[in-house]
Amino acid sequence: MNWQALVPLIGLLLVIFGAGMWAGKYIKSSNTFMQDYFLGGRSLGGFVLAMTMTATYGSASSFIGGPGTAYTQGLGWVLLAMTQVSTGYFVLMVLGKKFAIVTRKYHALTMVDFLKERYRSKWVVLLSAFSIIIFLFSAMAAQWIGGARLIESLVGIPYTTALFIFALFVLIYVTIGGFRAVALTDAIQGAIMFVGTLILLIATIIAGGGISNIIANLSAENPNLITPYGVDGSLSPAYVSSFWILVGVGVVALPQIAVRAMSYKDSRSMHRALIIGTIVVGVIMLNMHLIGVFARPILPGIEVGDKVMPLIALEVLPNWLAGIVLAAPMAAIMSTVDSLLLLVSSAIVKDVYINYVEPKASHQRVKRLSIGITAVLGVVVFVMALNPPDLIIWLNLFAFGGLEAAFIWPVVMGLYWKKGNKYGALASMVAGIGLYILSDSFFPKPFGLHSVVMPVVIAFVAYVAVSLGTRKKMLVEEA
Repeated sequence: MNWQALVPLIGLLLVIFGAGMWAGKYIKSSNTFMQDYFLGGRSLGGFVLAMTMTATYGSASSFIGGPGTAYTQGLGWVLLAMTQVSTGYFVLMVLGKKFAIVTRKYHALTMVDFLKERYRSKWVVLLSAFSIIIFLFSAMAAQWIGGARLIESLVGIPYTTALFIFALFVLIYVTIGGFRAVALTDAIQGAIMFVGTLILLIATIIAGGGISNIIANLSAENPNLITPYGVDGSLSPAYVSSFWILVGVGVVALPQIAVRAMSYKDSRSMHRALIIGTIVVGVIMLNMHLIGVFARPILPGIEVGDKVMPLIALEVLPNWLAGIVLAAPMAAIMSTVDSLLLLVSSAIVKDVYINYVEPKASHQRVKRLSIGITAVLGVVVFVMALNPPDLIIWLNLFAFGGLEAAFIWPVVMGLYWKKGNKYGALASMVAGIGLYILSDSFFPKPFGLHSVVMPVVIAFVAYVAVSLGTRKKMLVEEA
């Protein structure tokens, strides 16, 4: 067991655990449990908002799966990954003030709360909650697998044992602390990610004999590794460009990101988060994916791509420093999985149970149910993660695409187009989800584009056409 690398990692986990316990004490004394547990009291400043968005978005897919895919595909995947730079800026610009104002007016604590008040439709709410639960289970499984892979590689223990350790820490502090714990620890984790990835990239370049030497070695192995098109030529211009829909434009529809646009304190905080978040995401994404490619000449022949990042850290850094640097991906994974746990929990408790099962549930019952369901969800995801794939990035991207196809137009058009109605929202969600699952399963690159593109386009057409076609029906119902 590598104790020199393990001790700094344990130190991080203890800091996070302590922050979760501190936030838990606040939750116990809170008179507004739902708002504090699921939204942090809408009190986030600019730095914390930027870091919580960055840490939540920069998940196991970015820190474990991303470098693993870059290791196999080469510099083309780095180019593709950099389409994510504008994500935080785009989310806050599109949703920004309007989303915060409207959700406060509706007293909305979740994205589904917003959809419920905007469209006044039980079926919109139930389909939304169902979509969140189904697709986020896939995303959560990816995070738990990533955390376990990291501990497995670092400590040298079996995967199942590593998964159990990771699950135990995450469940305790998220279940106790809620969103306030998530936001607080995200600020710590975002800083660790920024510094940690920079240190590891520099060390990897030095170990490889400099950038020019690394590029020469990559070219000697396979010239395609240093082209924009990937090893097998699959990264065509059309595919890379369309990927921006998945990791750029469409991110506004991800519930775990959109909820951050409800939680900031004031306009100044939002504007500060725009700048900080864009810079931090850009630096982190470039560093992590370059590390994946540059690791190939140093550690050739790694079969499981998800192990590239921890293995290269242990190779090029002293053990104690590797432990500190590996706190970065652990931070990313934990911050994402805690956010996803809370989202699925809120979909079940707030969006289904309180809205349609027991609207008059007592404060104590809601509190117990929220904490209990968060814990049960963690156990279910633990079971799902027991049999992992080789590259978790595909699990995460599948979840991204499904959520974006479901929510992008009901959210964005619901904010900016008054003629949009519940029939248009339902049509958009059904068309988007159905076409995405069909495309991803049977036609993964229609017209050379990513499988999310056509469902998003068709969902937009469905939203507009059905909303316009049912205007008279809506007028009759409202009368």
